[in-house]
Amino acid sequence: MKLLLDTHTLLWWSANDQRLSATARAAIAHGNNEVMVSAASAWEIATKARIGKLKGVERLLSNFEALMSADQFVLLAMHHPHALLAGSFAHEHRDPFDRMLAAQALIEGATLVTEDAALRAFGAKTLW
Repeated sequence: MKLLLDTHTLLWWSANDQRLSATARAAIAHGNNEVMVSAASAWEIATKARIGKLKGVERLLSNFEALMSADQFVLLAMHHPHALLAGSFAHEHRDPFDRMLAAQALIEGATLVTEDAALRAFGAKTLW
């Protein structure tokens, strides 16, 4: 199964946070699943750290690629088709990061691993 991690899912996985559901944790850890992390999540983490909304992520930001590689996560770039779909969703959702993740999940045929039920409104398959 192809999985795309929502940003909070990535943060909770990286911190071994108990808020990550047992179902999500098992799916991410399952060796047969391809786990993707979007450039949108790196962008969101860096942005929120810069404006003071997210603390304690300095190690993650300074070693992002190495940490993703250590977990055997696939880095997913943002491309024009992702951006065009994210911008064209009729659903009113202001968070550009969520819009991008939903678009990427749809285009890449991935299940979005997220606690955020609002992302289902974009039509993306979710798991939590």
